[in-house]
Amino acid sequence: MARMAGVVGLFVGKPHHPVGPDGRMALSDHLRELRARILKVALTVVVALAVALLFFDQLFDLVYGPYEQAVARLPDQETLATTSGAGGGLMLYLKLCGFAALVATAPVWLYQLWAFIMPGLHPHEKKWTRIFAAIATPLFAVGIWLGYVTLPKGLEILIGFNPDGITNILEFQGYLQFFTRTLLVFGIAFEIPVFVVLLNLAGVVKGQQLADHRPWIVIGLFVFAAVATPSADPFTMTFMAVPMVVLFFIAEVIARFNDRRKERNKPFAGLSPDEASVL
Repeated sequence: MARMAGVVGLFVGKPHHPVGPDGRMALSDHLRELRARILKVALTVVVALAVALLFFDQLFDLVYGPYEQAVARLPDQETLATTSGAGGGLMLYLKLCGFAALVATAPVWLYQLWAFIMPGLHPHEKKWTRIFAAIATPLFAVGIWLGYVTLPKGLEILIGFNPDGITNILEFQGYLQFFTRTLLVFGIAFEIPVFVVLLNLAGVVKGQQLADHRPWIVIGLFVFAAVATPSADPFTMTFMAVPMVVLFFIAEVIARFNDRRKERNKPFAGLSPDEASVL
């Protein structure tokens, strides 16, 4: 009974951070808390997977939609198959619903990760992590949405390279991997300007440095978009690179504003090296 109560407590009990006389947590307490949070995440993902299985048809339509739009203008390229043997259909269910469960439970496991790290952060570091989460999450969502919108055109260009009379038999698991990687790359790409601002706040990068190297950074963003997009077509690359360039310009403005604010807060920022202070 006591053991069962302990297991239940791992899921429903509030996390605590016991500290010793020196103000630090023991290693066993760190491992115990990590185990509790991993169990919570695992239970949440399993429940989400069970729910996703009930909505498999809707999820399949969501994933199959971009491919369906792409082949609508390519009538000879309509074959989508599974090649995993007799269990191909079951693996299709599990992979698609498992991916949906991971995405749907992202706020839960990201919070558990942040809550595990938070006790070791200073107050100002906690403030910046909250600001980062408030900005990075919407940008990541916008990146995923843009990737989903541009995916049909990328697929149409890729499939259109097949010569006349050749039918492209696409294996669904491969298409699902292509689908998820495209959305993930778009989401991560939109986080790059956020990291630029964080580097500026940490004093690693100055706004003037970004301005001095602006042409090369813009070229680098286009090269990154060309390499990162799975479809590697100019249309998808441009749809990724242009918003990244705009976000970089915004990050540069924020960095330059932050540099000026830091200079104003310095007590003798306006003095010349050869000028004596009032002291």
